[in-house]
Amino acid sequence: MLTAAVIPWSAIAQKSPAEIRKMLQARDLEIKTILGDRDTFSAGQKETLKSVVNGIIDFETMGREALGPHWEPLTTEQRGRFVEVFSDIVRSQSLSNLDVYRAPVTYDEITVADDRARVITSTVYKDVPARVTYEMLYRQNGWFIADIILDDVSTTGGYSRSFQSVIRKKGFDALMTSLEKRRARDKTS
Repeated sequence: MLTAAVIPWSAIAQKSPAEIRKMLQARDLEIKTILGDRDTFSAGQKETLKSVVNGIIDFETMGREALGPHWEPLTTEQRGRFVEVFSDIVRSQSLSNLDVYRAPVTYDEITVADDRARVITSTVYKDVPARVTYEMLYRQNGWFIADIILDDVSTTGGYSRSFQSVIRKKGFDALMTSLEKRRARDKTS
């Protein structure tokens, strides 16, 4: 049985396009190696996949952007709880369709400006070409994804529209109740 070690990708990150490409290609290879050609996975394999797939996502930045102006009034405790629940939901969703990670990826363009990078990739999944763009931020310990844009549709933007609508209509507590219920459903399925 092939097992893969989870590599902290941020530990090998540098600020050059070549190093970002190398980091993302290594991550992609690790995901494909874990997946292999099997259709079923042990709980441990699923946790490893979750860790590798989501290990370079900056959930705090993604959550802050999704909440927009509603982030600032929150307490540190509320922010922490929100990021915890939000990241659990995204992590669960990341394993909803494992075949997408088997698709070949081409790194078309990588641009770096200071502590920001944009990585434009292309893939073909089920005979349908798609463009996936990663908006990345460099932190003291490496590069992290702040947004994933699939065919010009922002993941963070989608969450933002949904979350801010709920907050405007029902308040932050109602959003958290809804997110916690969703997280509980995800854990049982």
